[in-house]
Amino acid sequence: MSSRSLLSQILVLSAASPRTCESFNSRKIGLALRSYAPLRCKCTTSVSQTEISDATSTPKTKKRVVSGVQPTGSVHLGNYLGAIKNWIALQELYETFFFIVDLHAITLPYDAPDLAKSTRSTAALYLACGVDTSKASVFVQSHVRAHVELMWLLSSATPLGWLNRMIQFKEKSRKAGDENVGVALLTYPVLMASDILLYQSDLVPVGEDQKQHLELTRELAERVNYIYGGRKWKKLGGRGGSIFKVPEALIPPAGARVMSLTDGLSKMSKSAPSDQSRINLLDPKDVIANKIKRCKTDSFPGLEFDNPERPECNNLLSVYQLVTGKTKEEVALECQNMNWGSFKQILTDALIDHLQPIQVRYQEITSDPGYLDGVLSEGARKASEIADTTINNVYQAMGFLKR
Repeated sequence: MSSRSLLSQILVLSAASPRTCESFNSRKIGLALRSYAPLRCKCTTSVSQTEISDATSTPKTKKRVVSGVQPTGSVHLGNYLGAIKNWIALQELYETFFFIVDLHAITLPYDAPDLAKSTRSTAALYLACGVDTSKASVFVQSHVRAHVELMWLLSSATPLGWLNRMIQFKEKSRKAGDENVGVALLTYPVLMASDILLYQSDLVPVGEDQKQHLELTRELAERVNYIYGGRKWKKLGGRGGSIFKVPEALIPPAGARVMSLTDGLSKMSKSAPSDQSRINLLDPKDVIANKIKRCKTDSFPGLEFDNPERPECNNLLSVYQLVTGKTKEEVALECQNMNWGSFKQILTDALIDHLQPIQVRYQEITSDPGYLDGVLSEGARKASEIADTTINNVYQAMGFLKR
């Protein structure tokens, strides 16, 4: 979801338990009162695509992964390469829950009549990109009411200072002005935490810009476990111990940040004012060709990765690498002596070839509304079974009268 694409990407595929992360001393007495430094995620792990494809067996008890994308705007190449494409590998090895985060979509001004339409379109694109409903649960966030319930409960335990430190809130509120910013923009990281903790998630795919929000989620889980869990919960009739599992970040080896076609230093985003800055998954062939033809380049000879003076070159080569499945070394060798005209043509062809099957499958899915409704209904049912258990445990641990 642009910079707020909820949870979006690939980790060590191991049957062993996730590596324990540093916890910022959240279990010290006085947790609720002490001052916190800016949150920094120290819980990331990564894995190569080779490790994924070489896996020959899955654990008896699969770890759980959750991720989602906002339905506002068109799903673009950054969403796909940075998140959705990686889900296809994750669903083979993990218990996966992929959802459309429509509740996050209303934190900024939006077009109400288009919300439902965009939600359906995003769900259809999930499936068209290869999400397999026999292996993954696909659903709409607002169809599982426990997301909102848990957000409210977590809000009572979230220090305001934690939210005030969120970089994205500062940036977006500064641009919009206080009178145009709703409370939801400040508190949506708590909803994000609810999305993750509700399913007792082991791993959360995130981009670099989401690591701060995930660390808030981890700290909030530790905080609630400390305040309400353990013996306190057991005395209220619960099982005791931790209420929430503390999740780890899951960072892909490449593609976590696909950059804008008009500015190699800015992430490709749905909210960017110019559609020329992104390749949308449903863009026709001529539109893709025009956008690549006009995208920003430089005047250096040849093409190369990782030159800080050539961000656009690095971005376009990375996109080519990801859509062709070639290694970085193969792409570097193939393109080192190319001029921009030649490279733009092969990049255009590669993008069209890669996206065409997705576009064809999307049309098939959207032509049968009943099929999509059934997928989303079944996904919400499966998600609710887990979510209801978590929310009931939280109500119990926090002292509420049993319903």
